[in-house]
Amino acid sequence: MDREEIYYGKHGEPRKFDPKFRGPIHNRHCTDVLCCVIFIVVILGYIALGIVAWVHGDPRKVVYPTDSHGQFCGQKDTPNENRTILFYFNILKCASPIVLINLQCPTTQLCVSKCPDRFATYIDMQASYRYKPDQWNYYRQFCKPGFNNPWKSVVQVIRDEDCPSMIIPSRPFLKRCFPDFSTKNGILTVANQTTFKDGRGKTRNVTDLREAANGINNVLDARSIGMKIFEDYASSWHWILIGLFIAMVVSLLFLVLLRFTAGVLFWIFIFGVIGMIGYGIWHCYWEYDHLRGIPGSDLTIYDIGFQTDFRVYLQLRQTWLAFMIILCIVEVIIILMLIFLRNRIRIAIALLKEGSRAVGYITSALFYPIITFILIAICISYWAVTAVFLATSGEPVYKVMANQTLCKYANLTCDPETFNTTNVTKLCSGAQCTFAFYGGESLYHRYIFIFQLANAFVFLWLVNFAIALGQCTLAGAFASYYWAFRKPADIPPWPLFSSFGRAIRYHTGSLAFGSLILAIVQLIRIILEYLDHKLKGTQNSFTRFLLCCLKCCFWCLEKFLKFINRNAYIMIAIYGKNFCASAKEAFFLLMRNVVRVAVLDKVTDFLLFLGKILVAGGVGVLAFFFFTHRIQVFTQEAPTLNYYWVPLLTVIIGSYLVAHGFFSVYAMCVDTLFLCFCEDLERNDGSTAKPYFMSASLHRILGKKELSPKKALG
Repeated sequence: MDREEIYYGKHGEPRKFDPKFRGPIHNRHCTDVLCCVIFIVVILGYIALGIVAWVHGDPRKVVYPTDSHGQFCGQKDTPNENRTILFYFNILKCASPIVLINLQCPTTQLCVSKCPDRFATYIDMQASYRYKPDQWNYYRQFCKPGFNNPWKSVVQVIRDEDCPSMIIPSRPFLKRCFPDFSTKNGILTVANQTTFKDGRGKTRNVTDLREAANGINNVLDARSIGMKIFEDYASSWHWILIGLFIAMVVSLLFLVLLRFTAGVLFWIFIFGVIGMIGYGIWHCYWEYDHLRGIPGSDLTIYDIGFQTDFRVYLQLRQTWLAFMIILCIVEVIIILMLIFLRNRIRIAIALLKEGSRAVGYITSALFYPIITFILIAICISYWAVTAVFLATSGEPVYKVMANQTLCKYANLTCDPETFNTTNVTKLCSGAQCTFAFYGGESLYHRYIFIFQLANAFVFLWLVNFAIALGQCTLAGAFASYYWAFRKPADIPPWPLFSSFGRAIRYHTGSLAFGSLILAIVQLIRIILEYLDHKLKGTQNSFTRFLLCCLKCCFWCLEKFLKFINRNAYIMIAIYGKNFCASAKEAFFLLMRNVVRVAVLDKVTDFLLFLGKILVAGGVGVLAFFFFTHRIQVFTQEAPTLNYYWVPLLTVIIGSYLVAHGFFSVYAMCVDTLFLCFCEDLERNDGSTAKPYFMSASLHRILGKKELSPKKALG
């Protein structure tokens, strides 16, 4: 058995090291097997849930509207095949609060082939039927199928809801007939009229229709805007792809530039910040001195109290004095940090350069985010499809829709086949048994909400697992680079592919374990957000305060877990231990180098954020000049758009995401190299027997041994 060497950290804690360690261990064993088995069982159960939902669900319930009998409008091979639009007998009833309960309007709903295009009432039609029978032929298409008795009394027709008491000019939206609103001289009209007859002997204002179809006009306007946006995408999609390709090229160039100018970029930023703060101090002093002798400028902030116009405070000398003091304190802090942390900053910059060099040797890593994107896209698609099928699982449920608010049968379930034989219509005049929603009383239908929660939870678990797999794979590849004594000669062939194989074969359980913990916290956050949304209207301040505290705590917990998981996956990729052991070692290793962690994290975050902004901003400026026809060379090629900001925003956001994908690989590289660097310092002392594995540039910056390990042979 090989001997192990025991080293002691700064706080005296022993750590056992394999003296023959030369990079990511290849002779591994499976870790967190129990969690791996549970993960596989959950995936199989998730597939089974999708199959069951697929058997019971019917997405047509989302696409097609349903009439009062639960039949789809426009469904093929049914009597409603050519009737694709839903018509409301009395849309005025859609302003009833019961709509918010069942999402159904308490009036007869009928599938029609087209919406009405004129004002008419059943009373007027019946009065003129003898002279104008064609009016009945038009009106009857909005009556119940099979009804053909224009002489039936108006009272009976309205009671039995054979025909609507009125029809109004409408247009289809989302396959439903809504009043054709328009604005004329600032006045709301329907077909250029401000009033209409309701078919019950009253003349009403079209604003009543507006209340019944609240928000529909805005939605119709949004639909028009949506069509124009679709047209813009159709005419500019290829230019958008060109912009994203340019963003990819610029991102690669920025990573190459970062390799050679990381130090220059950082120091330019630092001295730029110092210079801007210095200018701010001078400007505050100038304003402070300029206000001397001006009446009222010597008043204090306490004297004038709180003012909604903040410009008032800028007329006070005390305000500028406070600004100047704050900026001086910030300036001093930054200068002191540069003085005392200069060596740490140099190491951080060297690690950034080393990261660029590692990415240069393992260029295939730059394209690994495509695999992560595909895996996450599959998860999102499966979750969305399963959610739709679960939501559309069930059988039609009918409820009593009554106009009378005191009807004790209102909102109770009913059977449309036997409803007319009951006493409900006698006790509640005008009540009817109307389709409400799809549901059921079976065991499956009772637990659909639980199934939806399970669907969301497994979705979060799988997405986090896909991200964890990518992090572990990249960490293993870049660790192979660091622990190669002669770079690049000792780098193993296909390091990314080998790392991916190790992660899948040996550490699926560990990656699933870390992802499970994070998914649980994220699900709790979603539940808290849902509760907060539901309780927004309440006046209970303590409940809202408690929810706010819980949301803040779980947000912090999620950020902490992401940090721990990320570093645990790096240790898993290097040593092949289980999740808990890797997380523990990573945590204590980082705590022993906490100053380096803080400095490196901020330096890396800033430079990568700067790169993302530069890529997105540069490509965005180019896209702005192109889509606004300001580049003379491409004036003819630039498409004519309704809204030039549509492709512009798409290019900017897409460019930022492209840059984020490339730079996330870079960030993972730097984090991996940093942990390896810390391990290298604790394992080796730079002697001939135990040389450092770090690059020559890092070794030069280190200058001398920072750690003199005590060792004992075991």
